[in-house]
Amino acid sequence: MLGTLINVGTILAGSCVGVSVGSRLPERIREIVLQGLGLLTLLVGMQMALETKNILIVLGAVLIGGILGEVLRIHDGLVQLGTFLQSTLSRKTLEGQKSRFAEGFVTASLVFCIGPMAILGSIQDGLSGDYRLLALKSILDGFASIAFSASLGWGVSLSVVSVLVYQGGITLFAGIFSRILTDPMIVEMTATGGLIIVGIGLKLLSVKEVRLASFLPALAVAPMLVAVIPFIKSFF
Repeated sequence: MLGTLINVGTILAGSCVGVSVGSRLPERIREIVLQGLGLLTLLVGMQMALETKNILIVLGAVLIGGILGEVLRIHDGLVQLGTFLQSTLSRKTLEGQKSRFAEGFVTASLVFCIGPMAILGSIQDGLSGDYRLLALKSILDGFASIAFSASLGWGVSLSVVSVLVYQGGITLFAGIFSRILTDPMIVEMTATGGLIIVGIGLKLLSVKEVRLASFLPALAVAPMLVAVIPFIKSFF
């Protein structure tokens, strides 16, 4: 839960900075910061991926999970959900113009909550208390909130409620679920998540656009493979 609290703090701080001086930051400064965070995301993802004890489990989880994600159209579903929520919740005022406060809240909530890093980081925090991913996400969200609040105002700061409920709920659920997961399952689940995080780094660096949400089922496939492989080996 600590990772989510850090995330809430950086969003609030970023919102304050954005409302005050966000529009004065040069574009080149924003770009170099984003590139630096992209490189750091790659490093964190690779560190996590290298924790695997069996690369074949990670490979199987990513391939099977990715195929399931595409069959279920998870990526497209999240995109459509975001578009629907933004158009539904950003109501027009009596004057016929969108409320900047509502638009700031909805836009920031979607960006901060709908994404692999929010899910992966919250699960990791709940399973092992490791909040590295959420700490990294907190930095990204902090800079994003500066940019959003510079143009959309204080509504961005209210998105911390969405973040707290969404990420906090996932973390608490993962903490309960961790009681039935063995250490090898958690290790391979972490490694699989790390590989997905590498994809986030590539996206931040504009190297390759990856349909990351489609790989989320891989997080469930990894522990299943850990449980099934010993059973399969018993026949040989």
